[in-house]
Amino acid sequence: MAIDDSNDSVLDNPVWHALKGPLSRFASSRSAEDVVHFDPEVGLFSAVDQIDETIWNRIAHLSGLEGQCGLFRDVIPHPPPGWEVHFQESCWQMVAGEVSNPSGIDIAQLGAADAPEMLALAELTEPGPFFIRTHELGRYVGVRRDGRLVAMAGERFRVPGFVEVSAVCTHPDARGEGLAAELTLDVVRAIRAGGDQAFLHVLESNENALRLYEKLGFSIRRKVDVVFAQWHGSDWRISD
Repeated sequence: MAIDDSNDSVLDNPVWHALKGPLSRFASSRSAEDVVHFDPEVGLFSAVDQIDETIWNRIAHLSGLEGQCGLFRDVIPHPPPGWEVHFQESCWQMVAGEVSNPSGIDIAQLGAADAPEMLALAELTEPGPFFIRTHELGRYVGVRRDGRLVAMAGERFRVPGFVEVSAVCTHPDARGEGLAAELTLDVVRAIRAGGDQAFLHVLESNENALRLYEKLGFSIRRKVDVVFAQWHGSDWRISD
């Protein structure tokens, strides 16, 4: 499948374009015109169009004292004094090219009734931020063994023309069986059936996952930054 990247600039700031577009219904009540946040039961990320010290102040104002935010975009400068950075790393942003069809393993559709199991698996394997309502962002699928969820994958960020593959994880007892690859391919197939392109993110330090996705047919588009920070400043009531 040839990749049309003529309109891929939305991927430089996917949370902003998701919450200002297809996923706007998941925006928190704390959102404003220049700063948007996911509902905390759905996601941790916040987003802004342009990032500078002034916008960090706006995030602090909206989040409140001890408020936390996660930013995910092309380049994130270190926050100004008053913010404590809990995590900061670069990710590879990858877009699916020519990929194989899934082999046809028994895949279960996951929904609200499966949310506690999905959350437990995500907390055990740490594929990235996952909350009790994250599954509402899109289609999620999994593999069960003896009734127990042992692997899953699904859709998270959705921007015009692109849908992100996310929460790809496998229980330690079921690793080495290719379940992550099969579920990833199933999610990609469904995204393409809907007329969109599939993309994903993998931490720069996660070389095993990078090799897997390259083997499946994903190619690197660019690096993006991810930062989780908490406001500890003494004066968060900064003018708008």
